[in-house]
Amino acid sequence: MSSKNKKTKKIAKKLVKERKFFKISPEVKKSIISIILFCTALIFFLAPVKVAGPAGIFIYSSFYFLFGWGYYLLPLILLVVGIAILFSSKLPSNGLEGGTIFVISGLGLIDLLIKRGGEVGKWIAKIAIPFGKIPSLIIFSAGILISFLIIFNKPLKVKKEEEKSRETKKENDKFKQTKIKIEEINEPKTTITDIKNIPPKENTSNEKNDLEKNDFQNSKNEDKNLEINLEKFKKEYTAPPLSLLKSSKEKPSFGDLKASANIIKRTLLSFGIPVEMGEISIGPTVTRYTLRPAEGVKLSKITTLSSDLALALAASPIRIEAPIPGKSLVGIEVPNKATALVRLGTLLSFEEFAKSPSLNVPLGRAVNGSPFFADIEKMPHLLIAGATGSGKSICLHCILISLLYKNSPSLLKLILIDPKKVELSVYDGIPHLISPIIFEGKKVLKVLQWAVAEMEMRYEKLLNNGSRDIKSYNRKSQEPIPYLLIVIDELAELMLKYGREIESIIVRLAQMARATGIHLIVSTQRPSVEVITGLIKANITNRIALKVASQIDSRTILDSTGAEKLLGRGDMLYNAPELSAPTRIQGSYISEEEIQKVVSFIKSHNQRGEFLPDEEIENISVENNFTESEEDEELLSQAINVIKQAKKASASLLQRRLKIGYARAARILDILEERGIVGPNQGAKPREVYI
Repeated sequence: MSSKNKKTKKIAKKLVKERKFFKISPEVKKSIISIILFCTALIFFLAPVKVAGPAGIFIYSSFYFLFGWGYYLLPLILLVVGIAILFSSKLPSNGLEGGTIFVISGLGLIDLLIKRGGEVGKWIAKIAIPFGKIPSLIIFSAGILISFLIIFNKPLKVKKEEEKSRETKKENDKFKQTKIKIEEINEPKTTITDIKNIPPKENTSNEKNDLEKNDFQNSKNEDKNLEINLEKFKKEYTAPPLSLLKSSKEKPSFGDLKASANIIKRTLLSFGIPVEMGEISIGPTVTRYTLRPAEGVKLSKITTLSSDLALALAASPIRIEAPIPGKSLVGIEVPNKATALVRLGTLLSFEEFAKSPSLNVPLGRAVNGSPFFADIEKMPHLLIAGATGSGKSICLHCILISLLYKNSPSLLKLILIDPKKVELSVYDGIPHLISPIIFEGKKVLKVLQWAVAEMEMRYEKLLNNGSRDIKSYNRKSQEPIPYLLIVIDELAELMLKYGREIESIIVRLAQMARATGIHLIVSTQRPSVEVITGLIKANITNRIALKVASQIDSRTILDSTGAEKLLGRGDMLYNAPELSAPTRIQGSYISEEEIQKVVSFIKSHNQRGEFLPDEEIENISVENNFTESEEDEELLSQAINVIKQAKKASASLLQRRLKIGYARAARILDILEERGIVGPNQGAKPREVYI
């Protein structure tokens, strides 16, 4: 034999010895054993009808002599053990013991009941001599139950009421955070020496602890007093039932997680960036893969590879969060193959919402699938911006419906401003409205001026009452001051016509109105610097950015990029001062049909509220910034002379001739239109000049 053949044989023997050939996984072993047990059971069933050949006849005659009718217990237990092996997580090692107990107990029962247990059954049934027939039947029945517990390795467990409610809560939270370890991340462990080196905490005195306890008890008592004061006003309101809203149990489709994690790791490695993969969080819209780069790797190298990762994963757009706030990890958010709808009804059924403050609203679900709630009272104002069709109006509706579920008209008043005339008109007639829904620009100015006057009046009340905010006032007073929420659906439309006035009023309310319980929610689909000005951004720090067209729009809303990589349909970034970075949320969804059902219920089960008298709003004068001084009057007269000479009127003409800005020129034209000097704006056509 040649040396080459000898060498091949040695390698083959070595491979067989090391079990490199025919290496079978535990799952395959389970399947093979189950198939063998099912085939054996089938042969046992076929033997009595003489279809299994001479071997079958021998098997049947031998076992029938020993077990009698208990012969049929053998194929039955083979099937049970086969099923247990097939559906268990690992190969069970107690099938033989459980099967033996089952056959013995079954034979004893058969012989005691019908005397057909064969020779073995007669011997087993002799247990009735010392115990009697009925106790023996109980013993054999218990043996059969025990055999099944051994085979399936499952305990008997009676659920307590607490466990049942806990399980119900878990089922309700269908997107409970799913975390899968791809590779173990080596966290630095604290050694004994490290613990010794930690400086001891300063010993707090008993006096300090007593003060803290007293403060906590006092705040608790104050909150109870507030609840007692407001309880009677809550009873006056019939809130809509949750059954009016739909609750879904959809799950996202995210594909092969381990394969995607390996693709991310290999792609980054091909660019010279070694990483360790961490946990994976599955959300309704995106799945977030976390990773830890090797030491010395700049995060900017990873953030610039979003397009390359999108190509490798065949998924776009991909957002990279580097680092994840509070963690030394980088997050890569990959869109799911099929998103799950986050319905408002599901979020409102959470216990956290029921126990939360009255102005708490659910915004949606975070990347890890957990519900995300925000308190308007703490915000205290909110800016919502995004492109057309990104889910801005749905977000507004979800906030309003959530508030209507928790607040009576005595505790919350609404001012709804809708220049588009179609989005908020569905709420017309609900008792929470302080005035009819406002569609016209001139009325908007009047109502916002009324809100400023209301704010000043509330400050007077707080001062006289010795309270620093609306909460402390309502604790002391028997007649609580209701919260006032002003919702502006399209700010861009108002800024175009009344830019300077609208901006000044919004800024003043945003600066001062929090303590008096007046809050603003402003939305726009045109996130430009002319609409979301620096002053508005400085005073409205809580912002929601939905999908936008460009990085510039994202920076205008959030002062950072990321909103241009959102998926739309409610996918949003929420930014607040307490958050170190914008948080990604899949916004909740409510259909038009659900909104109409809730509003119809509120209107039919509650009395319509009284609106403010028109005279009260009309008597509040809108400040005219161009007629307060002689200098402004002089500017108006100069503008009239320019228009006379040019025989036309336009903002650009006044800008050039008077050397003023666009906003001021546009406002001058509005004043001249009110005085009947020039005609209304006709689009591309020039304004008519009446002098």
